[in-house]
Amino acid sequence: MNHRMIRYITGSLIQMEAAMLLVPALTALLYGERYSLLVFLGTALFCVAAGHLVKGKKPEDVTIFSSEGYVSVAVCWIVLSICGAIPLYFSGYFPNPVDALFEIVSGFTTTGATILGDVECLPRSVLMWRSFSHWIGGMGVLVFMMALLPLAGASSMYLMRAESPGPSVGKLVPKVRSTAKILYGIYFFMTVGEFLCLLAAGCPAFDAVNLSFATAGTGGFGVLNSSAGEYNAWIQVILTVFMILFGVNFNVYFLIYSRNIKDALRCEEARIYLGIIGASVVLITVNTLSLFRGPLETLRHAAFQVASIITTTGFSTVDFEQWPELSRTILVILMFVGACAGSTGGGIKVSRVAIMAKTILKELAVMKHPRNVRKTRFEGKPVEHEVLRSINVFLIAYLGIFILSVLLISLDNLDGITNFTAVASTINNIGPGLSKVGPTQNFSIYSNLSKLVLTFDMLAGRLEIFPMLIMCTAGLKGKRWS
Repeated sequence: MNHRMIRYITGSLIQMEAAMLLVPALTALLYGERYSLLVFLGTALFCVAAGHLVKGKKPEDVTIFSSEGYVSVAVCWIVLSICGAIPLYFSGYFPNPVDALFEIVSGFTTTGATILGDVECLPRSVLMWRSFSHWIGGMGVLVFMMALLPLAGASSMYLMRAESPGPSVGKLVPKVRSTAKILYGIYFFMTVGEFLCLLAAGCPAFDAVNLSFATAGTGGFGVLNSSAGEYNAWIQVILTVFMILFGVNFNVYFLIYSRNIKDALRCEEARIYLGIIGASVVLITVNTLSLFRGPLETLRHAAFQVASIITTTGFSTVDFEQWPELSRTILVILMFVGACAGSTGGGIKVSRVAIMAKTILKELAVMKHPRNVRKTRFEGKPVEHEVLRSINVFLIAYLGIFILSVLLISLDNLDGITNFTAVASTINNIGPGLSKVGPTQNFSIYSNLSKLVLTFDMLAGRLEIFPMLIMCTAGLKGKRWS
C-alpha cells in the first residue's frame, strides 16, 4: 500500500480545510463576533501547520489503487472531522469534544443530527460552519479537492469511486479532474439558483445562504429551532423542489448540460425515485388530511416531509412524530430507500432497491421456469454479476453494522423505537428519527459511547460502508490489498 501517497492526500486535505474555515471566519468578521473570529482563524493556522507536517514531500510514486482509494477516503474524512470539530469545541457551545465531533461529522456527512436543543443561541459564524460543512460534504470533500488540485492522474478515479454514493461511479469525461469540475460546477449553479429563489420568496439573506448549503448537501442543519416550520409557504415549496432536485443522480444533469435530453428523460432510476415520491405524498396526504386546515396545506407538508426524508435532508415543517402510524411508517421506509446514486442524498439508494427488486422477480421466474434464461436489466443494460455481488455484500455489511449499533446504544436503556430510528437516521444520513430523537428532539440524551457509535454510523453511511471497513481491516496481517 502506498502509505506516502495516503499521507500526501491527507495533508493536502487538511490544508484545504484551512481555506474552508475562512468562510465562517469571514462571517464572524461581518457580524462582529471577535472570539469566534479568533477561534476559526486559529484553527485555520493549525490546519496549515498540521497539513504541512502530514503532507511532507510529494512522493515519487503517486499511483493510487483500490486499497489506497478506500483507505485515503476513510482517513481523510476522519481527520477532516477532527480538525473541523476544534472550532466547535472552543466556541464554548458544545459540552465536550465528543459532542463537537458528533456535530461536525453530522455536518460533513450531511446527516443533520444535532446534540443541541437551541440552535438559535449559536453565533452566526458557528451556524455558517455547520451549514457550509453540509455543502462541502454533499458532493464529497475529495471530489472538491480533485476539482482544484491535480492529484494522481487517472488513478485518482479510485478516490472518486470510494467517496461517491451509489453502486457504481464512472467518469463523465475522459479526465477525472474535469469530471470533478463538471460535478461541482453543476452543484454550485444549482445552489446559487436556490439561494436566489429563496431571496425572491422573502427569506432573509443569512437564512437563505444556510438553507441553500443545507439543501444542496441534503444535510438539514437549520438556523431556527423550528427547522423550516417558521418560513412562509413559498419558501417551504422552494425547499421541497430543490431537495428533490438534489436527490437526482447528477449524471442526469450532465446529460441535460450536454443537450442529451432524451437520455436524461430515459433515466430509469430517476423515474422510479419520482414515482416513489409521488406515491408516498398521495398516501400521506390522504392519511393526514384531518390534521391540517385544507388539502393544499396538507399536500404541502406531506410533500415537504417526503422530500426531506427520502433525500435524507432532515428538514421539518411539522412534528411528524404526531402523525398517524401509517404516515410515520412510510417515512421510516423512505429513510432506508434514500435518494438516487450519484446524488448528494444518503440511504441505501433507489438504484440498489430497484436492482434487488428486479433480481427477486427474476429468481421467482426462474423457479417457475427453470429452463428460462433471464438477465436482470437496469437503465436498459444487463446488470453485471460484479454489481449484484457488491450490492449483496453491501447489504450484509449494512445490516451487520445496523444490528451491532442498535445493540451498543441499547446500553443507554432508551426505548426500542428511539434506538432503532437513531441508528436508521445516522447510518442513512437523515438526522431526525422518531420518539426521543424525533424532529423536535436531539441526540444529547445519549452517552459519549453511544454518540461515538452513531458518529461511526454517519461516516459509514456517507462513505457507503466499505471505506470504513477496509480502513479497519487494512492492517490485518496476511492480507494483500491490490
